[in-house]
Amino acid sequence: MTDKFMQAAIEEARRGLAEGGIPIGSVLVIDGRIVARGHNRRVQNGSAILHAEMDCLENAGRLKASDYQRAVMYSTLSCCDMCSGAALLYKIPKIVIGENQTFQGPEDYMRSRGVKLEIQENAECIELMRAFIAAQPALWDEDIGED
Repeated sequence: MTDKFMQAAIEEARRGLAEGGIPIGSVLVIDGRIVARGHNRRVQNGSAILHAEMDCLENAGRLKASDYQRAVMYSTLSCCDMCSGAALLYKIPKIVIGENQTFQGPEDYMRSRGVKLEIQENAECIELMRAFIAAQPALWDEDIGED
């Protein structure tokens, strides 16, 4: 069963796909409540950096360091180097990952820096990404910096 926060991230991923983008979603939770949502909007905004987690952090606005240090970030997919770096910068202590089968970011490095990772192997997250990668391999490669 999918928890309500991962379900919210999946809703964001589906929103991104419906907009013609890449189906990855993220939510930021502080003290048991969602304070921000985001989805990959690189295609929609012509952006180099608006991965789901970056969009989510942007939508959170300016928070205090102590807020980030109580936060949990949920992402439908394992975080890339850029998004992992943002989580490290703001000292987000825990990231819940929907799946890491279709893409795996620097998870070992994140753990070595003290970030707790919870990998859910969520079937809906896996299927969203597998279907997207099969349908749009060039766009997926662009998103992860591949040729």
